[in-house]
Amino acid sequence: QVQLVESGGGLVEPGGSLRLSCVASGSIFSMNVMGWYRQAPGKQRELVATITSGGTTNYAYSVKGRFTISRDNAKNTVYLQMNNLKPEDTAVYYCKVAWSTRAYWGQGTQVTVSS
Repeated sequence: QVQLVESGGGLVEPGGSLRLSCVASGSIFSMNVMGWYRQAPGKQRELVATITSGGTTNYAYSVKGRFTISRDNAKNTVYLQMNNLKPEDTAVYYCKVAWSTRAYWGQGTQVTVSS
């Protein structure tokens, strides 16, 4: 069984920063893709950023230049550094790990950007 636990969400003013963390535990294949997705009220879940076990990254256009994804393979942990946050970044942020035909999700952490 694989479990993902996110942390680091909260309330921040526009222009502020937050760092999200996600720790994965259980039987995880070493060659995997970890990523962050988000879902705003009334909208579909969307990709924010992904990173492979080899370090290749992919970002949604809306967050390029503001968000940075990274990972620590030894700790099975993925991070999302979010800078210059905007009100439209408000959403529940979910962590995901996937390999082959398997995919696992965390419970999500709320990020609210408001003055």
